Amino acid sequence: MPRIAGIDIPENKQILIALTYIYGIGRSSSKKILSEAKIKPDKKASQLTEEEVLKIKKGIDAYCKTEGDLRKDLLKDIKRLKAIGCWRGSRHKKGLPVRGQKTRKNSRTVRGNVRKTVGSGKKGAPAPK
Repeated sequence: MPRIAGIDIPENKQILIALTYIYGIGRSSSKKILSEAKIKPDKKASQLTEEEVLKIKKGIDAYCKTEGDLRKDLLKDIKRLKAIGCWRGSRHKKGLPVRGQKTRKNSRTVRGNVRKTVGSGKKGAPAPK
């Protein structure tokens, strides 16, 4: 398995798709990195040579932030929003949707799948004696 940016890339996938396993790299950035490195996107990851892997690593370092650096920046941005006390920061603190979504019926994933509807906590009928 080729190891790029601290992630083991799956060998059986095309390199265009395999690069998207790295946090911070999507399809479009993967295409740009491969075109700069002059590698065919339909080549399997297991068929890459060491020189091609090094070219991809250099392209990733030059083109975008990935993995730990990107995660740190996102956490820093959220921390800043909380510190200045803006609307988005307060929504992050409360664990509610940040981007204006309704919370009456949806937002189950953000709130931790809390079910507060009338029929959800109902117990079954008692067994006959």
